[in-house]
Amino acid sequence: MTLPQVPDTFYWTEAPWGAALRCRPLDSLAPHLFTTRQLSLASAAGYAELAAALGVQHVATLTQVHGAAVSIVHAAESPRHGPEADAFVSNASDIAVAVRAADCVPLLMADSVTGAVAAVHAGWRGTAARAAVAALHAMQREYGTHPANVVAAIGPSIGPCCYTVGPDLVDAFAAAGHERYLIERWFSTPPPPRGSRERTQLRLDITAANRDQLVLAGVPERQIYDCRLCTAMHLEVLTSYRAEKENAGRIAGAIVAAGR
Repeated sequence: MTLPQVPDTFYWTEAPWGAALRCRPLDSLAPHLFTTRQLSLASAAGYAELAAALGVQHVATLTQVHGAAVSIVHAAESPRHGPEADAFVSNASDIAVAVRAADCVPLLMADSVTGAVAAVHAGWRGTAARAAVAALHAMQREYGTHPANVVAAIGPSIGPCCYTVGPDLVDAFAAAGHERYLIERWFSTPPPPRGSRERTQLRLDITAANRDQLVLAGVPERQIYDCRLCTAMHLEVLTSYRAEKENAGRIAGAIVAAGR
C-alpha cells in the first residue's frame, strides 16, 4: 500500500495494525494518532490495539450525534462507550479519548501549558454548531486553558474537491449565526469545465470552517495544522461514507493528556 504524501508537519508511522498518522507539533505535547482503515474499530480488540499504541489501558469513545455537546473525562473509570456528545476534553494521563470519522473532521487539541487535551468530531452539523469551539471553551472552563497555548491537528476528512452539498447547508450555517463573509469563504462553486453549460455543484470546505472558527476563538492560526488528506480521494488508506456508503468503516483520532 502506498501512503499518500502529507505536509512536513505530519508523518506516517507504523503501528501494530499498520499505518497511523501523527502531527509533529503535537508530538511534544501529547501522545496521539489518527488511524487508517487497517485498524478495525468494530470490536473491543481494535480499541485495545489503539490503547496500546498510545501507552494506556483504555480508550474512551462517544455516542456521536453530530452536535456540539462536550464530555469531560477525568479518569480511566470512564466507560468506553460514553454519553451522547461529539467532543471530549480531558486532563487524565491514564486514558485516551477518541472520536470516529468517515468524512467528518477528526480534530485533536492540546494545551502546551496545562497538558489538557480535546478530541472533536465535526461533520457539517457539528461544524455549523461550532463543536471545536465548544471543546475549546470546555478546556477553558475545566482546566484554565488559554487559546493562545493550544495546538490543534486536523485529521483526514472529506475535502472540498469531493464534498458537494446543497444550498440548504448554506441556510443552516446562516441560521447558526455564522457571518456572511465566512459562509462565502467556506462554500464555493467552481467554474464549469470549458465548453460545458452545466452548472457546477456547491462545495463545502469543512476543514477551513473548523480552522477559521478556532482562529476566531483565539487559537493562533500558525498553531493549527491540517494534514490535507481527503478521505474520498484515498480509499486505499482511509474511509469515506460518501464514497462507500454503509460499507464504510471508521478511522479514529485519539489523544492522551500529558499529565502535567
